[in-house]
Amino acid sequence: MNRKNLVLHARTSIERGSKSFARASKLFSRQTRERAWLLYYWCRACDDLADGQDHGHGMSPIANPGKTIAAMRMMTARAHGGEQTGNPPFDAFGVVAQECHIPKYFADDMIDGFALDARGWRPETENDLFQYCYHVAGAVGCMMAVVMGVSARDQEVLDRACDLGLAFQLANIARDVAEDAAAGRCYLPGNWLAEAGIDPDRIMDPAHRDALVALVNRLCDLAGDYEASARVGASSLPFRSRWAVLAAAGIYGDIARAIKQSAGASLDQRIYTSKGKKLGWIVKAFGQALVNSAPRDRHGLWTRTRATRPA
Repeated sequence: MNRKNLVLHARTSIERGSKSFARASKLFSRQTRERAWLLYYWCRACDDLADGQDHGHGMSPIANPGKTIAAMRMMTARAHGGEQTGNPPFDAFGVVAQECHIPKYFADDMIDGFALDARGWRPETENDLFQYCYHVAGAVGCMMAVVMGVSARDQEVLDRACDLGLAFQLANIARDVAEDAAAGRCYLPGNWLAEAGIDPDRIMDPAHRDALVALVNRLCDLAGDYEASARVGASSLPFRSRWAVLAAAGIYGDIARAIKQSAGASLDQRIYTSKGKKLGWIVKAFGQALVNSAPRDRHGLWTRTRATRPA
C-alpha cells in the first residue's frame, strides 16, 4: 500500500478511535498532520491487538498474549527497518519512522507496556504507575514530539512531551477504573489501595466507593500537574504544532476535570466532553499559543529513567 492510501486508512482510524485527537490533529500543518495520523494508526493497532479491542472498544481476552506481543515486536522492527510488512498500521509506522527518524527504542518502550498487560501486571507503587504510563503513553508523546520536529536528543523538551502522555494516561486510568475492574485489571497502585483499605480484587465493592472516589480524584490531580508541565514544553514547538498540542491538552485535560467534578459518577458511566467544549478549546488554545506559558520547573515530577533516556 502506498503512502497516500496509508494516510487515508490512518485518518479513518483516528476518526474512529479518538475524536478528541482527530479534532486537535487538524490544527497541524498538512505534513505533520499526516505523520501524526500514521503514528496514531500504528499505536491504535498495537493497543487493539494487546487488548482484543476494536479502536479502543470491546475489550476481550487474548488467546496467546505472548505470541501476540512477539508478533507485534517483529512487525514493528521490520517496519522500522524500512521493510514492507503487508500489515497497513505497521507499514504506516515504517513510513513515519523513516521520514522523521524516530528512534526504535521509543517503539520498543511502548510495546513493553503492552507486555506488562499481557502478563496481568499491576503497579505496587506510584513509581510503578508512572513507569507504566510512560510505556503506553509517555513514549508516544516523545515520538509525537519527534514527528513535530523536536530532536531525539533534546531531552528537556522530550520530558515535557512525555509529561503530556502521562497526563493523558492518568486521565484514561481514572476514567476506566470500572471498565478495567470488569476485565480483571487495576492500575491503582497497590500501596494506595492498602492505605485506603480497599481490597485490590474487589475495588468496585460499594463499601469502598468513597475511598475509591478519593483515589480517582488523586489520579485526576496528578493528571493536572503533568498537563501543566507539558504546556511549558509546547513553547518549543512551531506555532501550528503548539496550537494543536495546547488544544489536545485542554480537551483531554477536561476529561480529568469532568471526572473529578462528577463526584464518583465516572464509576457508573463513561465520562465524555462535549463537542462544544472541544471547539472551545481550539479557540482558546489559539490565544494560548500566541504567548509562552509561564516558566514551571519539573521539580517533584516523575522523570524517565536512564534506561528510557539514551545518551
